[in-house]
Amino acid sequence: MRELRNQGRVCGIVERYNAFVGPHGIRQDLFGIIDIIALDPERGVVGIQSCGSDFAAHERKILEERAQESIDWLSTPGARLELWGWRKVKLKRGGTAMRWQPRLREFTLADFEHTSVRAVTLVSDA
Repeated sequence: MRELRNQGRVCGIVERYNAFVGPHGIRQDLFGIIDIIALDPERGVVGIQSCGSDFAAHERKILEERAQESIDWLSTPGARLELWGWRKVKLKRGGTAMRWQPRLREFTLADFEHTSVRAVTLVSDA
């Protein structure tokens, strides 16, 4: 959240804990793919999936398991989808000082051309 605010984005957490699912509850993402919503003055509304060291698993989740939700989100005018994988990296080679930095991936509709799901075209009465 701090990094998003440093970039000039207004953001909020949309992931929620649901105590009524399973024996111990679960964390539920918005549409199954979004943890944070950020309003970017230049890029519009950005949905962000945030994770730790399991970047590939979250990438697969967005591209395969939740492909339809991802396509629906990206088909919305002005909407973006990003994956932020947080990890500690050394500040300089051979040093011991570490800093948390995100590995970023932005998804586009082109990333889903191989999937069998299709975007729904919205028709207005206007």
